[in-house]
Amino acid sequence: MLYEIIFYGRGGQGGVTAANLLVYAAMYKGLHAQGFPFFGAERRGAPVTAFARVSDKPILRHGMFDSADILLVLDWRLSKLGILKNITIRDGGLVIINAPRDYNIVLSDYRLTGHALFYRVDATKIAVDNGLIVAGWPVVNTGMLGAFAKATNIVDLDHVTKAIKTYFKGKISEINAKAAETAYRQTELIKEV
Repeated sequence: MLYEIIFYGRGGQGGVTAANLLVYAAMYKGLHAQGFPFFGAERRGAPVTAFARVSDKPILRHGMFDSADILLVLDWRLSKLGILKNITIRDGGLVIINAPRDYNIVLSDYRLTGHALFYRVDATKIAVDNGLIVAGWPVVNTGMLGAFAKATNIVDLDHVTKAIKTYFKGKISEINAKAAETAYRQTELIKEV
């Protein structure tokens, strides 16, 4: 198995860190993984893409990709910009969206090649409730990783929280682990096509 995963968010939301944390979590499960970012001029709020691959075998592929098995959308409003159409979701793929409860998905905002499952979690609310705000931006990365664990079963929540506690130190590690756990419980399937 080889999963190619794209994190699409805005600068300041923690997408690059989320890809790195996923690599840690995958390795704790005994899998092979790689993660890397792509962004233009660095500034908060600008679109940022991070990539990860997870496999049960050594990964020989390197570099970016625009066709993914799993897409994590760290800000649902990116779909309104039309930029998510640049990513193809493969048949059998998953989309995990950080969006409020009343969010209604618009399938034409996504490029699908076949069957796909859409999951939703309000990682922004979870970040705000836990005080995970930096320079006015809710940092949703650990919540989205909790949602990833719930939706995919590629890594377990225990692997995610262990990765968080390795990456962060002190009280912030506990707060981020709590955000991941809350998101894991609140993640819901909202659409199957």
